[in-house]
Amino acid sequence: MFGIIRPCRHRLGEELGRAWLAQLCGLCLALRDDHGQSARMATNYDGLIVSALVEAQSTAPPTRRAAGPCPLRGMKRADVATGDCVRLAATVSLVLAAAKVRDHVEDHDGVAGTAGFRPAARRIAQRWARQGESTGAGLGFDTGILMTAVDRQSEIEAAAVVGTSLLEVTEPTETATAAAFGHTAILAGRPGNAAALTEVGRLFGRIAHLVDAVEDLDDDHARGKWNPLAATGAGIAEAQRLCTDALIGIELALADVQFTDGRLIHKLLKHELKRSVTRAFGGPERACANHGTATSPIGRWRRRGPEPGPWGPPPPGYGPPPGYGVGPGYYGPAPRRRAGFCLPCCEGCVCCGEGCCCCEESCCCCEETCCDC
Repeated sequence: MFGIIRPCRHRLGEELGRAWLAQLCGLCLALRDDHGQSARMATNYDGLIVSALVEAQSTAPPTRRAAGPCPLRGMKRADVATGDCVRLAATVSLVLAAAKVRDHVEDHDGVAGTAGFRPAARRIAQRWARQGESTGAGLGFDTGILMTAVDRQSEIEAAAVVGTSLLEVTEPTETATAAAFGHTAILAGRPGNAAALTEVGRLFGRIAHLVDAVEDLDDDHARGKWNPLAATGAGIAEAQRLCTDALIGIELALADVQFTDGRLIHKLLKHELKRSVTRAFGGPERACANHGTATSPIGRWRRRGPEPGPWGPPPPGYGPPPGYGVGPGYYGPAPRRRAGFCLPCCEGCVCCGEGCCCCEESCCCCEETCCDC
């Protein structure tokens, strides 16, 4: 699972939480049914937005089917989305995943880039691209736009130097997501929405590219890998400015879209997307990634890991409340079983062991803050 939008079920609420899970599991099962078990690796949180957009615009009632128990749902059954909406999302996810695998093979990066796995990974990428093209054609969607954009991305990255605009680097990603978002209007029978959703997709692609760049900056620097912020010399401040402007643009463009039921889309593309940007560039949501901050009561004493940390033992007045486990190198709560992997959320807040809205500290299993759920 990957993607920049990771909503928590406590913020979505029961109804929208079920709708979100229906789209996510529907995407996963559509990949399995149309392209085989291995294709489920292409499932990602951002891809389901394509499916949700089609359903939110459609005048027909959403279609669901019963899915059997799944380990990723805690062996629970669920009603999942089905039909052309999830097939389009599966097509987009599969083609982009094929391009990512191919890049790993060519760059000798990751598992796919190792000598023993390169031939198999190359065959998987070719098969996924071919299958995605076939399914896309049946939905009236030209996946060639995505593949061309991916190819152009490599050329732009190779030519980027200090002073190159970040928007020049993010353009291929913007073009790919714009095409996918725009086609949702055609598939839903709302061609009048195409222009606005194309703009939403373009700006979403910009944010996704820049947020990934910021989150990977330290790791890329340590491993000597290419990163757009370092290559162009633009810096984090410029990336944050572009993301903030894109958030405003998405909100304005969404106001021009006619939805049958746009509640889930507005929650994902306005509120959750803003949280993703805040989490990447710093703010309350980032506290979780650091397991507390130096300014919070919990953060001043809690740390993880066997090695000595900057905080040491709990200072006076900040000892662990009842139920917290204290062991070598660990001044945090006793481990709790987390919710199913399909839901990026928590059973309860790790810092207090209660519901997600009961405290003013970050929730470490969903990587979000609890205070304003």
